[in-house]
Amino acid sequence: MFKVLGRDRDTNARAGLLGTPHGEIPTPIFMPVGTGGTVKGILQADLEDEIDAKIILGNTYHLYLRPGTEILKAAGGLHKFMSWDRPILTDSGGYQVFSLSANRKLSQEGVVFKSHIDGSKHLFTPENVIDIQRIIGSDIIMVLDECAPFPCDHRYAGRSVALTHHWLDRAVVHFNSTEPLWGRKQVMFPIVQGGIFDDLRKLSAEKAAEAGMEGNAIGGLSVGEPAEEMYRMVETVNEILPVDKPRYLMGVGTPVNILESIERGIDMFDCVMPTRNGRNGMLFTSEGIINIKNRQWTDDFSPIDPDPPSAVSSKYSKAYLRHLVISGEILGSQISSIHNLAFYLRLVNSAREKILEGNFRSWKESMIKRLSVRL
Repeated sequence: MFKVLGRDRDTNARAGLLGTPHGEIPTPIFMPVGTGGTVKGILQADLEDEIDAKIILGNTYHLYLRPGTEILKAAGGLHKFMSWDRPILTDSGGYQVFSLSANRKLSQEGVVFKSHIDGSKHLFTPENVIDIQRIIGSDIIMVLDECAPFPCDHRYAGRSVALTHHWLDRAVVHFNSTEPLWGRKQVMFPIVQGGIFDDLRKLSAEKAAEAGMEGNAIGGLSVGEPAEEMYRMVETVNEILPVDKPRYLMGVGTPVNILESIERGIDMFDCVMPTRNGRNGMLFTSEGIINIKNRQWTDDFSPIDPDPPSAVSSKYSKAYLRHLVISGEILGSQISSIHNLAFYLRLVNSAREKILEGNFRSWKESMIKRLSVRL
């Protein structure tokens, strides 16, 4: 499933190839977030042609509520439902344990969610989230876990890890005793939790590694902790997780976060930032970060990015994009999102090239200086 094809000579960065029934994924990779069966405001054709997304992410909780498993099953799974022939990874709903904390109740059995749509109650267990993801037909499925908040004390984080591990044991048994619904292999990733506590992170990484699945994820980071704490936890966990399996850092992050984490041995990323921030006028460019709403771009007729990551980035000017965003035109959100996602995908592709060349670190340091500038 996963092959490491090259390693950087000065860091823990590595370039690999992740095989799935819907195609091979070069790593490091960034996954656009398509929570409810769509990457907001972007056609699947643009995901393929303009952005060249190799894999996208969906969310079990949101897809379960809407359109629902009956529709997804009748459609033949999410790939057919949304006309997407490339790989899909689905989160189990564990992040919603964190983000919807006011609308859920945890127990050893699972988590009861109060729907954000109509207030109805739904029980998610380690077993039924696998069943839901069997119906969705995602290539990579995630276990149910608790994403603990930041800050939290060691006692709370310890209880959270114990619950996550209890759920993992049940998930492994159920996953191994069930079959994919659509005749294509699915793999499941355990999730390492533990807050910013070294002992808990080590314990959780050992538990995930012992599960013997085909990849592993690191959750519960990028939830408010300082970036240096996140990097420290990544280093701690990656000393334990198997080197011959992909490592997925969930919900991360900025371009700088991604490069720093690649250096520490992470292979897979997802984040809403390029699309959400794009819709609000923040653009990531080869020269730094732009707030396109600023008055300085009113009559700047140069391309969005002088080193455009996509045709869209070279076709439209900063002045035109500012006009669209200020006017609340949907096209403004679409252009910004396409540009930002293409930028992210080019960034990880460039990182891969530099890893294979063996000069990732020097390139990364120069890139971080450029990417941190606010224009």
